[in-house]
Amino acid sequence: QGRLVESGGGSVQAGGSLRLSCAASVLIVNSRRCIGWFHQAPGKEEREGVAATNIGGKLEYYTDSVKGRFAIARDDSKNMLYLQMNSLKPEDSGMYYCAADRGFCADVWGGPGQFDDWGQGTQVTVSS
Repeated sequence: QGRLVESGGGSVQAGGSLRLSCAASVLIVNSRRCIGWFHQAPGKEEREGVAATNIGGKLEYYTDSVKGRFAIARDDSKNMLYLQMNSLKPEDSGMYYCAADRGFCADVWGGPGQFDDWGQGTQVTVSS
């Protein structure tokens, strides 16, 4: 089974920045197509897609609430995925998960299905 390991969460004040990192195993990189970040707000069960990109691709997908503030990036030489989060708001608080899927982002992003692989998550807390 492939592995995804997140890091980089923490506590910041509103308006601050954080960069999340996700280390993907070779199995993930070689067998999955879409990789991205999901947000689970405190007290909620659902995980909302934040940003995604195809492994080896250029297109980026963002949910409307983070456009212009967050940026997804990959370092393919290190099998790493990043999420640069700027101008953070209290509503950005919660757990952030790295996830990967066998389908292309154009087919799976924003859809009702779950991604195939998930990391353990990293906590982000934004205080007002």
